[in-house]
Amino acid sequence: MSCRNKLSWYELIPVFSFMGLMGRCRSCKTKISIQYPLVELATGFMFAALFLKLSDHGAFMITYLYYATAFSLLLVIAVYDLKHKIIPDMLSLALGVMAFVGLFFFQNSIFYPHTPSLAEFLSGIWMALPFALLWLVSLGRWIGLGDAKLMLGIGWLLGTSLALSGVTVAFWVGAVVGVTLVVLSRSKKISGLGLSRGLKSEIPFAPFLVMGAFLAFICEFNFFLIQF
Repeated sequence: MSCRNKLSWYELIPVFSFMGLMGRCRSCKTKISIQYPLVELATGFMFAALFLKLSDHGAFMITYLYYATAFSLLLVIAVYDLKHKIIPDMLSLALGVMAFVGLFFFQNSIFYPHTPSLAEFLSGIWMALPFALLWLVSLGRWIGLGDAKLMLGIGWLLGTSLALSGVTVAFWVGAVVGVTLVVLSRSKKISGLGLSRGLKSEIPFAPFLVMGAFLAFICEFNFFLIQF
């Protein structure tokens, strides 16, 4: 992004190119953001985990491509929110449309063309409504409206029970991270690095929601035992 030099194929190999280049541009020696290899590693892990979970399912290619695409979109949303603290409406819309269409073709991560039940139709709305109410009551101070839009797609993608479990994981992990950052910010050494100043701004919640949704799907967390 600094010298605008056109990259060669061997500079575009996920993770390995970053390591081979020692984290710097080959032309101008500018540091390359650690975001790139981390996202590449996360994507590889995600694809591998989905393969292991879905490999014994019928219509494997259709099922795998659907969920790999959906979770790839969720990963993009998480990274974008982490970097810019906003979830683009187009990404939420794409996920919502894809998840809604999936209601007619998938059930419990199995390819099963059918007419969705009323509960399946409402799963996204049920998951989005509490987030929308939190946004409305707090006038956007507690949570962003983008999180409600995101939960609409996650609810349709996972179903009510898994989505609720994913949200639970997201709040647990988010609480741990938030408390940890507060504790670290009180350290003079850390405060000197400007961390406490950064904590005055909001912490994006979409990465936690995406992580919770992925873990709930892969590990089949079902804390609430809701069956439809």
